[in-house]
Amino acid sequence: MNAAAPPAQTVLVGEFVTLRPLTVADAEMTHRWRHDDRARHLNRAAPTVADQANWIAARPPAEYNFIIELKTGEPVGMVALLEIDHANRRAEAGRFLIGEAQAARGVPAAVEAMKLIYELAFDTLNLERIHGLIGADNHLMLKWQTFLGMKEEGRLRRHYFKDEVFTDAVALGLLASEYHAVARPRMMALVAAGRAAGGAR
Repeated sequence: MNAAAPPAQTVLVGEFVTLRPLTVADAEMTHRWRHDDRARHLNRAAPTVADQANWIAARPPAEYNFIIELKTGEPVGMVALLEIDHANRRAEAGRFLIGEAQAARGVPAAVEAMKLIYELAFDTLNLERIHGLIGADNHLMLKWQTFLGMKEEGRLRRHYFKDEVFTDAVALGLLASEYHAVARPRMMALVAAGRAAGGAR
């Protein structure tokens, strides 16, 4: 396995965005993001800023939790790589949210953030697969992730209970071979399109 910095020290640098570690100082900002309508498909948010700070402080040291920043230093979202199992060479990609959609408009922030997470998983940590669960009602995220190369692997019936309604969860997975053959070329093409459109700031 390739050497990697400890999660708490890891910074991932892309052309348009930088992923830097989530800290307790981000509690107020991320609490606001998590209570915005854009986060309605994520797990239940912490009720208060203090609870959010406690949640951040309690993240296990083996998780990679990032804030997505533009090159101006402006934070626009969050993403994570968690449940890392080095013995079985797998992890979960999750907690993905663009909280400042207007600030990220015209910049391929979302796709480059995911590209950096995939590079960490497959190129640095030498994992064989990443996986995740997405609510069956989150149609845009399902469409986006499958376009990027993830495969539907199953369905967990009535897995989420939100707003007094049960919703299925769709299990998605991406293998290292699929990352190299499909996901990485597609993400690179989208980043290149952003470059051609003048997305850098």
